[in-house]
Amino acid sequence: MSPTTIILIRHGETAWNAERRLQGHIDIALNDEGLRQASALADALAGEHLDLIVSSDLQRAAQTADAVARTRAMPVQRDPLLRERCFGGFEGLLYAEIEQRFPVEFAAWQAREIDAPMPSGARAAETFRQFYQRAVSAIIGWGKTHPGQTLALVAHGGVLECAYRAALGLSLETPRDFPVLNASINRFRLLDDKLSLVSWGEVGHLQPRVLDELN
Repeated sequence: MSPTTIILIRHGETAWNAERRLQGHIDIALNDEGLRQASALADALAGEHLDLIVSSDLQRAAQTADAVARTRAMPVQRDPLLRERCFGGFEGLLYAEIEQRFPVEFAAWQAREIDAPMPSGARAAETFRQFYQRAVSAIIGWGKTHPGQTLALVAHGGVLECAYRAALGLSLETPRDFPVLNASINRFRLLDDKLSLVSWGEVGHLQPRVLDELN
């Protein structure tokens, strides 16, 4: 069987990304820079064949996917299983605020205790293990449903982290020592239910275009 190609994309920048405010399942739109990134991403992928475009149903991912789809008049399917991790009571807070309000839970989170609970907020939080299982199952599920095709999946930083760990067999407890960049292109193959990494963190398309001085 031919491998499935999965282009995994993180959404463009939001105002909350810029100020390090935790979003989780809170539905934040792209800021102006994020919209520029989404447009540059669409241009970068314009020459590549895609059989399917799928995004998280949160608008920061959906807006990014829609920019890619507009260049090729394709529909975008939405999948809530591609959402970011739900952080419960941490959501909407700056990292410094989380540490101040929830010092015990914050310490466990920073220590990568993957089964440690977080306080509930508007929604019940997921442990990292629960989130990893959800995200990786969703990615593999889309790949298995479309064998041999090329899929663009637009999701979130945590989802990209899970795919990277799955592809390289990294323990969930190890620190994240790899970049997870807004509007980055990250390429995987899926064969026999196993993800493998092809390339990571392509962001050359996000550099501002150099103007022709001759005009």
